[in-house]
Amino acid sequence: MLAPGRTAIIPLTQEMALIEAQDLTKQFGNLKAVEGLSLRVSGGSILALLGPNGAGKTTTIRMLASILRPSSGEARIAGYDVRQHPADVRRSVGLLTEHHGLYTRMRPEDYLQFFGRIYGLTHDETGRRIGRLLEQFGLAEARDLRLGEYSKGMRQKLALARALLHEPPVLLLDEPTSAMDPASAHLVRACIAGLRSPGRTVVVCTHNLVEAENLADEIAIIHRGRIIAQGTSAELKRIYLGDPIMELRVASELDGAARFLPPGVTQVAAGEDWLRFRVAHPEEVNPRLLGALSKAGVPVVTLAEVPRSLEDVYLQVVGNVEGKGPASAWDG
Repeated sequence: MLAPGRTAIIPLTQEMALIEAQDLTKQFGNLKAVEGLSLRVSGGSILALLGPNGAGKTTTIRMLASILRPSSGEARIAGYDVRQHPADVRRSVGLLTEHHGLYTRMRPEDYLQFFGRIYGLTHDETGRRIGRLLEQFGLAEARDLRLGEYSKGMRQKLALARALLHEPPVLLLDEPTSAMDPASAHLVRACIAGLRSPGRTVVVCTHNLVEAENLADEIAIIHRGRIIAQGTSAELKRIYLGDPIMELRVASELDGAARFLPPGVTQVAAGEDWLRFRVAHPEEVNPRLLGALSKAGVPVVTLAEVPRSLEDVYLQVVGNVEGKGPASAWDG
């Protein structure tokens, strides 16, 4: 877990992760699109890379895929240096870009067979994988259409199938559910979640914060080319939003139930039949509180944590960096 505003610098000599980057920088003239970015992502993990437009997410993905050469710093994908072994890196990566450039006059099988040859797969092996992927993404019934006849969502699913065709250990996905209807987006998210394995890692760039929170094992927020926060969703919520907020609801008027809160627990809001309090260790405090309320005959309806979203974290983190951090909505 990182302290707010800090980025871990991880030597590339440590036990190999599938993605390792240290002080990665890309400069275009006077503009530093990415500056001093460091990451380490192990197999079996999904990392969500979040940030405003122009933050450097796509530039980072392109450097990790050996499409853009870093101005400075180091990165390795599946053990291959992005500068010294770009062909090996590209074979190790499945890349979904925001603008995927399908060949609209081709049919899906011809299109995927073309990429199978690029990846060095045999015709028969590519055919088996194509059949499986078209079924998986609900495209089997559209296999005879030309890609120009596909909807935006269908094209997105085919581009994701292309990224998976050669079964790479690293997937770099830029807005994977963009332009999809809810059912298709749900299918793709389920597919991405199912790709977790010790031999594979996934990086997802997305503006959909609910998607990021549901999919990712770890979140990294990038702003002006730097990672400004990184950790699990729970870690980031605790760092930037404070300890959890619990809400107690009773079946009658509250009538002084706050007096049962243990010492050190801070009440933050209250109504006629409810109160909220902030607590560092709810697993210790809540059973004691419920026991005291039961003993006093206070009819408890619910005691539960107040949901706090990744969006709250994101707005707080980015607002802090831009000097306009939003006031917390969690203290009443």
